Amino acid sequence: MTQPAFDNFSQAELDKFNELAHRWWDPQGPQKALHALNPARLGYVADRVALRGARVLDLGCGGGLLSEALAGAGADVTAIDLAPDLLKIARLHGLESGIRVDYRQVSAEALAAEAPGAFDAITCMEMLEHVPDPASVLRACATLLRPGGRLFVSTLNRTPAAFALAIVGAEYVARLLPKGTHQYRDFIRPSELATWMRTSGLQLEDVSGLVYEPWRNAARLSSRTDVNYLACALKPAMS
Repeated sequence: MTQPAFDNFSQAELDKFNELAHRWWDPQGPQKALHALNPARLGYVADRVALRGARVLDLGCGGGLLSEALAGAGADVTAIDLAPDLLKIARLHGLESGIRVDYRQVSAEALAAEAPGAFDAITCMEMLEHVPDPASVLRACATLLRPGGRLFVSTLNRTPAAFALAIVGAEYVARLLPKGTHQYRDFIRPSELATWMRTSGLQLEDVSGLVYEPWRNAARLSSRTDVNYLACALKPAMS
């Protein structure tokens, strides 16, 4: 069900991703890099949360790549997005794959008002750099997590290296992504992310680099965080 009460989104961003919906699951299509990142992202989460039987929210789920992977690992997955065409594709693919995910068109803020403390883990991958107020999303995540739950975020660092690789290289030279996918001003430094997490009551546990290697179309974790990076934060258990 659509929840219009919260407007922390850009319609232009939603339109942009809706246009990509029909090829979201094509491993050689516009989301080729996203397909390559998915195993590394899933592994990062699985190393820190026992997924079997866990209640997991995939926030900004897009066409459901990570949502289905989490469900395939045994998690009870709710996946949310505000792009209706992407959710349609996600649901259709779920019918084909037989992997059950509860897809909903709702904002993080609206769901937080509805279901506080409902989730053992939340994934928010390549999403924060596409919303007007990332801190609002993180506050919602803190509300949605149960005490002892973990939030997993991936995003792009605001550095010259990220501009060169993620925008110039990926969008204009190699054409791995459609032009205009990213805006440099919206990239997020780890220090900024850490501050938003801390003010939301979350404890940052880890920051790891995520390196995409186009020559083998695969990704791996790294100590290098100047382009893509993953972060894990804990919601402390109540004393």
